[in-house]
Amino acid sequence: MRRLAWAALLLLVGCSAPLTPDKFAGTGSFDPVAFFTGHVTSWGVEENRDGQPIGIVTTDCVGTPTGPHSINMVQTLHVGGKTQVRTWQFRQIGDGQYSATANDMDGTAVGTVSGRAFHWSWVLETAPGNSLKNVTMDQWFYRMDDGAVMIRTIVSKAGVRLVGVSEQFEKVG
Repeated sequence: MRRLAWAALLLLVGCSAPLTPDKFAGTGSFDPVAFFTGHVTSWGVEENRDGQPIGIVTTDCVGTPTGPHSINMVQTLHVGGKTQVRTWQFRQIGDGQYSATANDMDGTAVGTVSGRAFHWSWVLETAPGNSLKNVTMDQWFYRMDDGAVMIRTIVSKAGVRLVGVSEQFEKVG
């Protein structure tokens, strides 16, 4: 009987709908420009397409205001023993709408805030010699009650998931 109850519970959980921004919205809202202004660090896990951990990701970000609703952010990423620097230009373009460009981005990212959630997709230009050419970065940001931000990134090429990254970002100081 107990096994049947667990099986029923797992079936119900497996059939539940994913968390959508309107369900996550809660109180307050997420302002990416405000959050990434100043010093922010992260720690996370890189996962293969099966969800198995394959590496640690850390970042150190410093965002400097360039206007009333815009920042220039320098992000130092440490992934798989390699370090790279990404320079973002991030700005609010409307109510709950944000755009960004970066030194290794193809085009412009445009995203939307819904309560405490933020979503955007953008194309990362891979390093010369990388056979994948460019990959799509699909990112969901979730502001937690303690002020930290969880970011879930799915990296894909032609719709095929390559890796995922789960990171927690926190303000320093």
